[in-house]
Amino acid sequence: MAVKRVPRFLRFFLWCLIVIVVLSGALFGYFVYSPAPEVPRLSGTLTQGTIEVGGRTRTFLTYVPQGLTKGAPLVVVMHGSGQNGAQTRKWTGYGFERVADEKGFAVVYPDGYEGYWNACNIVGDYSANKLKIDDVGFMTGMVDKLITEVGVDPGRVFATGISRGGHMAFRLALEASSRFRAVAAISASVPTPENFKCAPSGQGTSSVMIMNGTKDPINPFDGGEVTFLGLLKRGKVRSSRESGQYLADLNSMTGTPETSETQVTDGFHVERVIWRNESKIEVELVAIHGGGHGIPQPYWRYPRLLGPAPKEPNGPAVIWAFFERQRP
Repeated sequence: MAVKRVPRFLRFFLWCLIVIVVLSGALFGYFVYSPAPEVPRLSGTLTQGTIEVGGRTRTFLTYVPQGLTKGAPLVVVMHGSGQNGAQTRKWTGYGFERVADEKGFAVVYPDGYEGYWNACNIVGDYSANKLKIDDVGFMTGMVDKLITEVGVDPGRVFATGISRGGHMAFRLALEASSRFRAVAAISASVPTPENFKCAPSGQGTSSVMIMNGTKDPINPFDGGEVTFLGLLKRGKVRSSRESGQYLADLNSMTGTPETSETQVTDGFHVERVIWRNESKIEVELVAIHGGGHGIPQPYWRYPRLLGPAPKEPNGPAVIWAFFERQRP
């Protein structure tokens, strides 16, 4: 009995399909996949917490080092778009908890509404923005709860965030400076006036650090449209330098800022620009020359799709050093 041969066009189609699958897998592995960081040996405990805000149950994870004393500082770490607190622990290489064990402070990872924050940008087709979710109320309520339950110092509460979380950090600095002594925005810049909806308190801001990479493919270092592969547009932002100057102006910081540069490994270098005056507020831009969209750290390499990932400086340690020098 003769065996029927597969038609040539069908064989060609099958081979094309195989090639596409293999290439897609290779591209995904190269640009998107990144092995999870090793979980370090940590001294403390991680607990799940909830709070009711605006008729919604909001969730967060709290890390408390072993033997943490009453009156210790608190650092709020906010995730990027589409993520949650558990994921940002990994994306930071557990870096803030490592520093917390060494320096003695608590860390809390709040979860955005459906993975997003209602930050200062007007443009953004996601629920947190469209529903005008009260994330400032969530953050302040969560902090008040931890002041009572953990016993952290209300005068040394800090916040940091990556990408969308960085944009939320700006909102806290502008609208809740009485609660947050300092914030650090990573891979984020202040929106341009037509894309800006936050309401500065008029009493100045918290101290602010901006940590941005010059080769960020999402949040352009020199300003422009925030977008991911031409999709998920979030409107325009100021340049990193202009963002720092905007915050300095709100705090009546005149004169030329201090500038310094430090060489780090693999061809990256760090430029630091600091605005100060006689007040206790300062604004600092940490420009990671050659860096992409994410926090520099030695523990984990974020996906290549987000740009170059320097291992130095140790972002969590640099941010904590900035927080630590901010006095009540």
